[in-house]
Amino acid sequence: MKSCVTISLVEEARGGPFVLWDSLEQSIGFAAELGYDAVEIFSPSVEALNLDTLGGLLDSAGVKLAALGTGAGWVKHQLQLADADAGKRDQAKAFVRSIIDAAGQFGAMAIIGSMQGRSGGDVDAASAKAYLAEALEDGGQHAQQYGVPLIYEPLNRYETNQCCTVEQGVDLLQSLSTDNVRLLCDLFHMNIEEADVAQALLAGGDKVGHIHFVDSNRRPVGCGHMQFGPIMDALKAIDYDGYLCAEAFPWPDPHEAARQTMRAYQYWTGTC
Repeated sequence: MKSCVTISLVEEARGGPFVLWDSLEQSIGFAAELGYDAVEIFSPSVEALNLDTLGGLLDSAGVKLAALGTGAGWVKHQLQLADADAGKRDQAKAFVRSIIDAAGQFGAMAIIGSMQGRSGGDVDAASAKAYLAEALEDGGQHAQQYGVPLIYEPLNRYETNQCCTVEQGVDLLQSLSTDNVRLLCDLFHMNIEEADVAQALLAGGDKVGHIHFVDSNRRPVGCGHMQFGPIMDALKAIDYDGYLCAEAFPWPDPHEAARQTMRAYQYWTGTC
């Protein structure tokens, strides 16, 4: 398993659960200083990223890009994949494809979380799920050219009514014709929705493609009440070899949150 930390460049998301903020150069440099293998970036759009500059920063620091998030599609641009308007859904899918293309240049994954939307109003539950499945088909097939999966994140009930558990996520993925979509299992969301986080990971098996490594209160690992021993045992049992990525509140501040996550990562993976 490899270490990863989130960087947010989205002003509209300030105060949210991202560890490092503002300067891409400083954040990547600090991640490298702490020994992180990779970063996950939350950007306003592809246009807001200079990919040549990003590549240079990553190469210079010796850090990989693990993933790019699509959440700004919703947070900043109000695009979601379950929109009642077909034109807006097309815009949302185009936004996702643009993130897939940018991430793919680095052998990195794109993540669909908040952009999945929800049912309600003009969209019933079956239609919302069908729209989401259509978008995952589209994105999974599009990502195949880069040799990476598209990553889909079940969220807790307060953020979506699409898929809230690993089991629901697996069922959705198994309904697709593409086999190129994997689950992001965020331990914070799982702490709310799962009866047993470790058992849910075991049930997810080879559908688990990315982990958000965070404690029960969305603070860095070690700052809540999550029981990580069974979780780590479950990840080893399913031969998970992907990233443990800190998507946590920058508590008590970004630098200390990144340091605490690295201490926890080293302890739980036995790499200290």
